[in-house]
Amino acid sequence: MLWGNLLFLGPSTLVFLAVVVIPFAISIIYSFSNWNGISNEIKFVGLNNFNNIFSGKAKFLDAFWFTLRITAVSVLLINLLGILLAVALTARLPFRNPFRAAFYLPQTMGGLILGFIWQFIFIAGFPAIGDKLNLGFFTQQWLGTEKTAFAALVIVNVWQNAGYVMVIMIAALSGISSELIESAKVDGSRPLNTFLRIKLPLCVPYITVSLFWTISSALKMFETNVSLTKGGPYGSTTSMALNIYNDAFANNKYGLATAEALVFFVIILAITSVQLYMSKRKESQIL
Repeated sequence: MLWGNLLFLGPSTLVFLAVVVIPFAISIIYSFSNWNGISNEIKFVGLNNFNNIFSGKAKFLDAFWFTLRITAVSVLLINLLGILLAVALTARLPFRNPFRAAFYLPQTMGGLILGFIWQFIFIAGFPAIGDKLNLGFFTQQWLGTEKTAFAALVIVNVWQNAGYVMVIMIAALSGISSELIESAKVDGSRPLNTFLRIKLPLCVPYITVSLFWTISSALKMFETNVSLTKGGPYGSTTSMALNIYNDAFANNKYGLATAEALVFFVIILAITSVQLYMSKRKESQIL
């Protein structure tokens, strides 16, 4: 029995150790050094990198607050729009399957490609629409100011990810017993009350999955950020992942970058753990 377990679990365990555990342990060691990622000299500096992070000498805290803001806005809008789309596309509408495919399509595209496509839309497409329709809203410098660049990133994130939440919620709504809905109708429940008091509570496990995925994805935002704004203007839209990338590969501060990555890991672990705990607690209260 023991040899059988080793035969089946041994190779995967070795791969996991080689790909995840050992690199993670090495990165912890590098986080206490000032290694530039190139030279063979590695000088250990103790907690200096972490002091720079939390004292504000590094730009990590600015990136942290930006990431929190865009995560809060994006997660709210993505899940709200995804639920609304799911409700609409589980109704008896013509061409609902093509609409489902159309709304899910952006999720199949890479973040880098979407970023460059939307960069063209914001720089050339929107101004052309604004000039034709004489609407100042479209002619503003979408990627030129902090507020509009933030809004542009939110628009792209919501447009890309709402379809994924929609698919999850369609599965949730389709799995609700039709007999339960018919009983609610017989009892005189209106459609809005039926949705809020029956359908939505039954969808809580699926909403938990959607929240976990959207929070994790928003916190780790990188491809869209680097291709759409490159962290600009003036570093105002630099996410934590992009900040770590810049410190490691643009500024050759590999030791500082690994320390930031370690702090980044702890932050994501803490936020997602709290979210899962609260969601599971809410699930148990409802079910």
